[in-house]
Amino acid sequence: MFKSALVCTDFEDSLQRLIKFVPDLVQSGLDTVVFFHNVSITTEREIPQVNDDAVEEAKLQLAAANEAALPDGKSVIVDVRSGRVINNIEKAVRCYDTDVLLLGTPTRSLLAEKFFGSTTTGITKQLNIPLVILRPQLVATYREQELALRCQTLFTHLLIPYDGSNSAKHLVSRIQAAAKTNGYPKQCTLCWVIDECIRVELRESEEQVQTLLAEVKADLEAFGIEVFTEIRQGDPQGEVLKSAEVNDISAIAICSGSSKGILKWSVPSFTSAILRSSWHPVIHFPGIS
Repeated sequence: MFKSALVCTDFEDSLQRLIKFVPDLVQSGLDTVVFFHNVSITTEREIPQVNDDAVEEAKLQLAAANEAALPDGKSVIVDVRSGRVINNIEKAVRCYDTDVLLLGTPTRSLLAEKFFGSTTTGITKQLNIPLVILRPQLVATYREQELALRCQTLFTHLLIPYDGSNSAKHLVSRIQAAAKTNGYPKQCTLCWVIDECIRVELRESEEQVQTLLAEVKADLEAFGIEVFTEIRQGDPQGEVLKSAEVNDISAIAICSGSSKGILKWSVPSFTSAILRSSWHPVIHFPGIS
């Protein structure tokens, strides 16, 4: 599904554990895995300086990634930089021709959540690439066998919340393009939730939904993807999460209605609600430009 991944870790999100699982990550279709860490500039005596000790320490923490035995054509890179995190992520993305970022959700406080939100919003404003959001609590608690399997199957089966909107159609087109280029995902589940909060006369009927889903199913199957469909009724957020529980998925794929930032923390939205509450990995595709 993707070829070059930038794994961004601050060493508190547990994503540094993935340095042991590079061979498993490349089994998900990746050719290049880059482990990225950013060290803040020190401001002692009001003179900004690079913290060379912190940079070297970070490189040592990630060095085990370089010991991975990989097939020909596969590679792993450790990149530690100092300065503004968003600018450095952008530079790394361009340097390695990255087509997906792996990030952890904040684990500590609302302040951390807001910082994560502002950082990620900044990234999406500058970079038009998908983000994979992982729960640090799960990455931290998986046993090695479990985490290896997770890495191998990260992009195998996607749950696609679909409602016929332009952003949903755009999401499907991005997944079609990925399948055509990289052969992933192997399976998709299309989940349409008929929102009970919408007046009955304004809702699509179940027959209309079945017809629309059948068309999308056929479009995805043309790219070699095995497709399942389901129709639910109720709150879209809650029903999508229930669908993720009962279907054997590897990640939830979502797409916001706008390309200008994905985490509007002060404004409730389906996208931010899924990112906040899902324990499954979430793949966010940029919205329509």
